[in-house]
Amino acid sequence: MHVKDLFQLEGKVALITGASRGLGLQMAEALGEMGCRVVITARKADELAEASAHLQARGIEVQTIVNDLTQFDRIPELVGNVLDIHGHIDILVNNAGATWGAPAEDYPDDAWHKVMNLNVNAPFFLAREIGKRSMIPRRSGKIINIASIAGLKGMPQGMNTIAYNTSKAASINFTRSLASEWGRHNINVNAICPGFFPSKMSAGLLARMEDAIVAQAPLHRLGGEEDLKGVVVFLASEASRHITGQYLAVDGGASIA
Repeated sequence: MHVKDLFQLEGKVALITGASRGLGLQMAEALGEMGCRVVITARKADELAEASAHLQARGIEVQTIVNDLTQFDRIPELVGNVLDIHGHIDILVNNAGATWGAPAEDYPDDAWHKVMNLNVNAPFFLAREIGKRSMIPRRSGKIINIASIAGLKGMPQGMNTIAYNTSKAASINFTRSLASEWGRHNINVNAICPGFFPSKMSAGLLARMEDAIVAQAPLHRLGGEEDLKGVVVFLASEASRHITGQYLAVDGGASIA
């Protein structure tokens, strides 16, 4: 096989959660540009409509599904809708996530549960449903969990995001555990750990700490709009077929500083 063919995704079906904006939309764009038939899901219909128009303007085939992943009983319906449209799902990108900032001693119960439900529970329930109904029967699939470098270490002073950091560490070990169990079904499960990227979620933090964050990273920059595209295509394609249970930090070297 020619090396270019290893990266081809023509005709594959990819479901990307939390893809109406930010990093999710960037990854949807990357997969669509490589030939995927893209399905994006998020909570807000207006943001999904904007994202769809953005992708279609680039010649990408896209469907949108409004869905709140914290309503776990609706996950089978979401998967069923994708299967009704395309018949199967080749690639799942578990990108939707939430954070909340508060000192650990004052952390609200509701905030803890909100972060854990979206960042830990929903990716498992969604992967379980897609695995059972599509990937395991077809003996083929790529699952990409969007973790974070926040799951690799403790918190820098002033961040106070204990639930987010805990959830992203869980995401990394969820990736390892599911990869161990589903490798026999020819399903690859890997994680991407982004560092600091400008986004709605990180806006408040970057407003306070951007200079310090940039100074700490060996490459002295934040992540940009193109910086997740190559890695998500790699992990979704046959170029990574002998890689599973791994995480890749995309952080300008921040996690080694």
